[in-house]
Amino acid sequence: MVVDAHRGAAPLPAFSHKAALRLAEHLDQEGAVLRSGIDALVGFVSQALEDAEDKGCESVVAFATSAVRDATNADDVLAEVRDKTGVELSVLPGSEEARLTFLAARRWFGWSSGRLILFDIGGGSLEVAAGAEQTPDVEQSLPLGAGRLTREWLLGDPAEASQIRALRRHIRAEIAREAGAVLRGGQGDRYVATSKTFRSLARACGAAPSADGPFVRRVLSRAALADVLPRLFAMSSAERAGLQGVSAARAHQLVAGGLVADAVMDIFEVSELEICPWALREGVILDQLDQMARLP
Repeated sequence: MVVDAHRGAAPLPAFSHKAALRLAEHLDQEGAVLRSGIDALVGFVSQALEDAEDKGCESVVAFATSAVRDATNADDVLAEVRDKTGVELSVLPGSEEARLTFLAARRWFGWSSGRLILFDIGGGSLEVAAGAEQTPDVEQSLPLGAGRLTREWLLGDPAEASQIRALRRHIRAEIAREAGAVLRGGQGDRYVATSKTFRSLARACGAAPSADGPFVRRVLSRAALADVLPRLFAMSSAERAGLQGVSAARAHQLVAGGLVADAVMDIFEVSELEICPWALREGVILDQLDQMARLP
C-alpha cells in the first residue's frame, strides 16, 4: 500500500496491490513453510519493490505476521527473502500485531468510542485487543486464524459435520480460556472487527458492498451469522465463492472464520460487531507517521 506519508496525514492509499499468498496453508507436517510458499513470498516482495519504485516511494516498510512468525523454518524463509530481494522482513510479534491493529481502529472510530474491544481474524491467528486509550491494555494473539484452522481441521469440501463440531469446540475453548483477561477491564463501549474474513462474512450477511465506499457503516450481526452459517457449512468452496463479497481465494476458509466470529460474539455476549475498514497495514503506517511526528 502506497501512501503520501506526512505529519497529520491519514493512511489513505494512493495505490494498493494485493496477492493471496495463504502462507498458513503452505506448511508441512512439522510446521515449516514449503518451497511453494517461499517462492510465492519472494515473488510478492519482488513485485512490491517494483511497485514502490514505479510509484516513487521514498521508503518501504516490510513486515510479516503469524504464518512466518510461527514457522519452524522462519529464519531460513527470512534469509531467502533477504538474499533474493534485499528486503529485511520485520516479523511482528502477536502482541505488536494486536497493538497496531487496535491503533488503526482507535484512529478510525475516535476517542468518543470509549473502551474498544477489537477482533481480527488473520490467516494464522486471531488478534484480540481492548482498551480505552490509544494503546490497548490487553493484547492477545491466539492460534485461531481461518487458514490455519481450515488446514488443520476441515479436510473435506464441504467438511463433514463431525469436523465442524470438533472445530467449534476447539475454537470456543481457546477463546473462553483467554476472555477473562479482556473482560476484567470492563465491557466494551464498542466492539469492532477488522480483516478480510470479517468483511466477507458481513457482506454475506447483507452488509453494504465495498463499492459503496469505506465510510458506510457495516456490521456483522450475530443473528444474521447464525442464519447464514448452516448454509455455508453445506456449500463447497466454489459455491461460497459465488456469494456476494466472497473471493475465490478466501471462500475455502469462510467456514472456519465464521465459527471464530460466532464464538467471539457468543462468549463476549455481543449482538453485533462493527466492521472497521482500517486494519494492520494502516496501523503500521500510522505508527510510522507518529514516529515522524516525534522527530525534531
